Amino acid sequence: MSRYELFDRSRIALKDLAERGHDLHAADCQPLTASFEKYAHPEFGQFVGHIVEARRQGRPVILMMGGHAVKLGLSRYLIDLIERGIITHLATNGAGIIHDFELASAGGTSENVWKWIERGQFGLWQQTSRLNDLVFQAANRGEGLGEAVGRTIVEQQFAFRHLSIAAAGWQMGVPVTSHVGIGSDIIHAHANCDGAALGAASYTDFLMFAASIATLEGGVFLNVGSAVAGPEVYLKALSMARNVAAQQGQRIVNFTTAVFDLVELPSDYRQGPPAKSHPQYYYRPWKTILVRTVADGGRSYYFSGDLSQTIPSLWQEVVSRTAAAQSRAA
Repeated sequence: MSRYELFDRSRIALKDLAERGHDLHAADCQPLTASFEKYAHPEFGQFVGHIVEARRQGRPVILMMGGHAVKLGLSRYLIDLIERGIITHLATNGAGIIHDFELASAGGTSENVWKWIERGQFGLWQQTSRLNDLVFQAANRGEGLGEAVGRTIVEQQFAFRHLSIAAAGWQMGVPVTSHVGIGSDIIHAHANCDGAALGAASYTDFLMFAASIATLEGGVFLNVGSAVAGPEVYLKALSMARNVAAQQGQRIVNFTTAVFDLVELPSDYRQGPPAKSHPQYYYRPWKTILVRTVADGGRSYYFSGDLSQTIPSLWQEVVSRTAAAQSRAA
């Protein structure tokens, strides 16, 4: 036992989710027929071409994202790309799987942080706490966290399961993994959170992710709106994969990466990040995904823009060009 005082979680009062309200409701999730402002970038079509070609050759398309895409109501675009066999692995952080679970179960997600943190109630909701029970089950079953959430949503027929990325992955046999930082998510404050189970389930997800990265040669890796978890998890998984490949006389170098974010980078970003004295040196997507890991033969792209533009535009272009390529092949 620790000699230091621990916070007593049993004293926390969880309230009903109905009292919280949602910033995003199921009705706010964009249908695939919705109009949107198309994203324009001179290299966007070239990048889409790498995705289409990778899938034509049976190579992976791995997408890592934060929770913001779900909060913006963009889940249907990602679900459709999973169902079409374009995305072969979707990874997210702890927030991503929480928003996905809340949306599927309660028909809404995301809360007014300013309002609830002032009242000492931010994140402390009864229904969301059920995720901790699924974490415990996942650890006992040897499942990953994303896998357990997707399976439960499908098997128990959650009311809004059609909006769940995790459920789509489970149904299609596509890994959806959740990479958790202890203490960073609202459910970690709940009394039924088991840290050991959380670590076991999320570590299983990490090993699934590393197994997918091990197949990245000839494929594509996208980092969508994740400034820390995405680059760091990808970096460690790639090192693991390259270590094993090297022992077999193989290399993992010929692949394409892309970062979708809001940060403005210079046009010559491929030449490398600035000196350590510059704040942007510590912007991990730049130095890790766009430079270091593709230095031996890969390609990288950076697309700065609102995800409400970039994700629908990516979906539209990939679906259109994939259909055209399949038509020519026929």
